[in-house]
Amino acid sequence: MRKRKAKKRPLLPDPRFNDQLVTRFVNNLMWDGKKSVAFKIFYDAMDIVDQKKTDEEKTALELWKEALSNVMPHVEVRSRRVGGATFQIPMQIRPDRKVSMAMKWLISYSRKRNEKSMALKLASEVLAAAKEEGAAVKKRVDTHKMAEANKAFSHFRF
Repeated sequence: MRKRKAKKRPLLPDPRFNDQLVTRFVNNLMWDGKKSVAFKIFYDAMDIVDQKKTDEEKTALELWKEALSNVMPHVEVRSRRVGGATFQIPMQIRPDRKVSMAMKWLISYSRKRNEKSMALKLASEVLAAAKEEGAAVKKRVDTHKMAEANKAFSHFRF
């Protein structure tokens, strides 16, 4: 590389839960730089999760974190060209990439749901993911199945 690697900027914790992970999630949720709108969507979704939850000893934030960990993949397949053929090689995922993928999947599958507002969609997807169901969890399962199916090519790892 010609240039040095860009250093990670520290994220400020969010105002309500005082958590950096929430800020990272809101940054992924945000469209067109509208951070206040993204925070409102997230906080409204957490309020809805608080109302709809069945498990009384867990807070909405704990449920969200559980949903995030249920969506997190552990292995993925990467394309590698060996002698003219392209192989899908299963590889372990770095911890920060795991979190990023989980957030992106949770947000993208929330957007595809059929509820009225984005806050409602996000809350429904979080509740589903916390129970190990929903589209985002299915995506993680499919990713793991793909890696399992291509386990024979793991010796091509680079």
